[in-house]
Amino acid sequence: MSPDLAVIIVSWNVRELLEACLASVYQSLERSNLGGEVWVVDNASADGSAEMVRERFPQAHLLTNKTNVGFAAANNQALREMGFPNSQIPRYVLLLNPDTLVVGDALATMVRFLDENPSVGVAGAKLVHSDGRLQHSAFAFPTLAQAFLDFFPLHHRLLESRLNGRYPRRLYERGEPFPIDHPLGAALMARGEAIREVGLLDERFFIYCEEIDWCMRMKKAGWQVYCVPRAEIVHHVARSTGQVRDRMFVELWRSRRLLFEKHYGPFYRWAVRHIVRLGLWAEMRRAKAAHRRGEMNDDALSSRLEACRRVMQMFSGGSRPCSSLNY
Repeated sequence: MSPDLAVIIVSWNVRELLEACLASVYQSLERSNLGGEVWVVDNASADGSAEMVRERFPQAHLLTNKTNVGFAAANNQALREMGFPNSQIPRYVLLLNPDTLVVGDALATMVRFLDENPSVGVAGAKLVHSDGRLQHSAFAFPTLAQAFLDFFPLHHRLLESRLNGRYPRRLYERGEPFPIDHPLGAALMARGEAIREVGLLDERFFIYCEEIDWCMRMKKAGWQVYCVPRAEIVHHVARSTGQVRDRMFVELWRSRRLLFEKHYGPFYRWAVRHIVRLGLWAEMRRAKAAHRRGEMNDDALSSRLEACRRVMQMFSGGSRPCSSLNY
């Protein structure tokens, strides 16, 4: 039977979380009566993740990489195996992080919303922490204010505001779908027709910002983007990237630099370069102060300062974004 939905999970060294995620996905598919299939792309995990998938979930399509090729490239591997960008099936594709748990009929809820709204190309779920607290899962496209608040979090209310790209909590609580700029890539469902029109993810993004770029391209092509709060997914934040935090800090800003070069004008790029450099100096001062207080050891300080220097180099003058890191 042709699948209504294909779920792609890109995994790196989170075996236990991946196992729980897959179990929740198959339970949700079973209760929804959707024609669904699951693709797991393992990015050279060293914790037996691929072996676990073969043993516990033989029905899943498993692709294994010898190196970590990144989030965008790994998702594209599965999309190409399905036949995209030329395939006529499946109707929808869900990009899902392995550190998630699908709650109830969340998958069917998102599919139903897209079925009823043919002008919507992308839908995001409502993400919650493991204790049920709301996790922001819908965002506005990056602005200079967001870049400033990344380094200078002046007040928690500003961090929760539209100034920082967040949508009001009341919109999630209301439960009705609402238009957004982009969902978090941890749970992003895209219409197959929109993928065929816009193309695959941009593989120059190793990790981070690939979903922002995709949604920018979707919107430019005339597709709408929505958050569907009644579709709930638990998200254990940054369980993969937290393993290499400082290197991920570098990769985050490399991806943001690429996004700015691709979609923003000269003034924005000039202004954000100065904001980032100012913020990095402040970050290095904070790290040194933490080291003096005994809150950071020598190795941690060295790693943090090196990460800041690498990002500083990216945002110096007209230098190009550095190449992706290899893990």
